[in-house]
Amino acid sequence: MGLRHLFTEHPSSLGESYTQHMRASLSYAVPLLGAALAAFIHAGFPFLFRTTASASVKRLHDRMARRCVACPSGRLHRPDLFVGKVDGAAAETAPRKRAA
Repeated sequence: MGLRHLFTEHPSSLGESYTQHMRASLSYAVPLLGAALAAFIHAGFPFLFRTTASASVKRLHDRMARRCVACPSGRLHRPDLFVGKVDGAAAETAPRKRAA
C-alpha cells in the first residue's frame, strides 16, 4: 500500500477526491470547534450559550445523515438510513432511535 493510497482510499470510497473530502471534513470540524468552545464557556457561565452546542451538533447530524444517504456506499456504512426504502427513495420510512 503506497502513501498516496492512505490519503485517497477513504475519500474515494465516498465518491470524493482528497480535496473534496478535506473540504467536507473541515465543514464539520469548524462548527464542532465552535460548539466545543461554546460548551466550554457554558460550563463556567451556565447563563451563556444555553443551546449553542446542542443546536450545532443537531444541525451537523442532520447534514451528515443527508450526506450518507447521497453517498455511493451509504447503504454499507449507514444501513439504518435506508430501512424501508424502495428504488433509492430519499424519505426515511422507519422511525429513528433517539439517543439516551
